[in-house]
Amino acid sequence: MAEAMRQEIASMLKGIQRYNPDNLQSVERYVTFQAKENAYDLEANLAVLKFYQFNQSYDIDMTCTILLKALTNLPHTDFVLCKCLLNEGIVQESNVSRIIHLANLLESCDFKQFWARLREIPELHRHVVGFQDSIRKFVCHVIGITFQTINKNLLAQLLGDVDSHTLNQWIQKYNWSLRSDGYVFVANQEACIKTKNITENIAFDSVMNIMKYCRQG
Repeated sequence: MAEAMRQEIASMLKGIQRYNPDNLQSVERYVTFQAKENAYDLEANLAVLKFYQFNQSYDIDMTCTILLKALTNLPHTDFVLCKCLLNEGIVQESNVSRIIHLANLLESCDFKQFWARLREIPELHRHVVGFQDSIRKFVCHVIGITFQTINKNLLAQLLGDVDSHTLNQWIQKYNWSLRSDGYVFVANQEACIKTKNITENIAFDSVMNIMKYCRQG
């Protein structure tokens, strides 16, 4: 069903029809579907925000849902693209501001503070199915490229103070191993090191996407 809706919405948003206001309600319903079914479609969500930007009229709840869904796709830059389409007034709206704060905590890898803040505002994200586990995937991604070993209690805290059963599930998911000394073996970083030339660059497609959604009028 998700793929069928994706194709239907994609055809609806082709060419000049992308900004046909008659399509807005259909695409908004698709955003709600994504939240309920743990699906994700960045292009459709950006189209909704672009509708709002054109009309300078934002549906706050829908905007929040789109921003939360963008966070579920970290470490990709979806949240930045979405934020580019928000005007100053909507950024200052309380719930939008809260989500931006959560995003800042995630981007700075302040995971303990992120979970503490999230617990204070459960009503903000409970309608987005799979939100917390998606964030845990991002946390595990960061841990996987940062740590060789990590204390299991610290790992549990970074994953949102999960219980031992849930902790073991995440350890197994990433093929990590819990040692007898209470530390989780993540990876042998030395074994992963390879001599190579490092070139820093930004993918052309990424630049084009940012230009497209931040400057399109």
